Amino acid sequence: MNSLHNLLQTIDSFIWGPPLLILLVGTGLYLTVRLGFIQIRHLPLALSYVFSSKNNGKGSGDVSSFAALCTALSATIGTGNIVGVATAIKLGGPGALLWMWIAALFGMATKYAECLLAVKYRETDANGQMIGGPMYYLEKGVGSKWLAKLFAIFALGVACFGIGTFPQANAIVDAAYLSFEMPREYTVVILTILVATVTLGGIKSIANVASKVVPLMAGLYITACFTVLYSQADALPAAIQLVITSAFTGHAATGGFVGAGIMLAIQSGIARGVFSNESGLGSAPMAAAAAKTDSCVRQGLTSMTGTFFDTIIICTMTGLTLVVTGAWESEHAGAAMTTFAFASGLDSSFWGPLMVSVGLMFFAFTTILGWNYYGERCITYLFGVKAILPYKIFFLILVAGGAFLKLDMIWIIADIVNGLMAIPNLIGLIMLREVIVAESKQFFEQLKLSQTADAQPA
Repeated sequence: MNSLHNLLQTIDSFIWGPPLLILLVGTGLYLTVRLGFIQIRHLPLALSYVFSSKNNGKGSGDVSSFAALCTALSATIGTGNIVGVATAIKLGGPGALLWMWIAALFGMATKYAECLLAVKYRETDANGQMIGGPMYYLEKGVGSKWLAKLFAIFALGVACFGIGTFPQANAIVDAAYLSFEMPREYTVVILTILVATVTLGGIKSIANVASKVVPLMAGLYITACFTVLYSQADALPAAIQLVITSAFTGHAATGGFVGAGIMLAIQSGIARGVFSNESGLGSAPMAAAAAKTDSCVRQGLTSMTGTFFDTIIICTMTGLTLVVTGAWESEHAGAAMTTFAFASGLDSSFWGPLMVSVGLMFFAFTTILGWNYYGERCITYLFGVKAILPYKIFFLILVAGGAFLKLDMIWIIADIVNGLMAIPNLIGLIMLREVIVAESKQFFEQLKLSQTADAQPA
């Protein structure tokens, strides 16, 4: 087992080495510059689309733009926001949080681009549902079927053996046991039944659950974090300073933390950030393709806010909570570290751990739902709609089995398949960069003309 663990670590270090980090951040940086810092200049517009898109039913699609965004967020707001942030700071020190911010800033441009392409190149499957994502813009836009199939295989690997199953199921059974002393076997049975009930209804059922659960749980979690930060307000300026300085100097600390160099802070911050918001992985485009919209750019802007909500807001709340309470220097790791932070910050051995446990269970559950849908889209691309039911049964078996795997092994497997999935998608974004720029330019020119016309006196 140790030799397998060491082999996986070697593979993980190679995949998430400088080349992929440069490709991820570099693609986001390039798109940021070419699109005129779209994630900053047009963030207010994008947010206005999010909060008005519930009633936006124009264009073809299966669910509203808001529901599509919530489906994508259901797959991203999960253990990465609670366990992943703690893991990144444990490995790379507080400075890892800054690198998560940087990755997210450029990742917003990447998310915009990939979701724009998903709507532009989407089509209808044999069941009459919208289907799209990197496999379609790689095949129809780039003209490379082998790259498209490679992405679909890797994404299926992430859904079945990475983010979609093992880390989430493991987090749920651990949280249920720690907070409610519920036996793992009981939790697994309940979880599997709930996942089956929702996912068998397809995208509309998943989006319906996600659009209700995700905003509610995200709001409650952010409120809890704010409560801790408010109670530790005196320590907040020093915590932010520590995050910034240690990102460029490395940081050594006492206790369970053995010291981190700058490269480790960068690597752990970016890797965990990507795990959390999935910018560049090509997952969110599969949800975006189902949106009822008549504009690929508008959906790209709406989808772009997912990275903002996930990393810039929620991961930041978790990270600062870990730093101001000193939990990052404790002997705890993963969910236990975040639980310790809330228990300290809320001065409660009951409400703090309960908030983390309940948040973990709901976030992880919705992540399973989102990735079940992504895997379904990939299996449909590879084998057609006839393969959907066998896939869903196999997925449920993996969810049940994921509860009994060792945590460190789970994160390594998830990291590996994440990296493999990102590579063909990023190649597609680079090759279709002129399409992205042209579509964006046309949209904003038309928007400017319509705003000018509206401003003219009648």
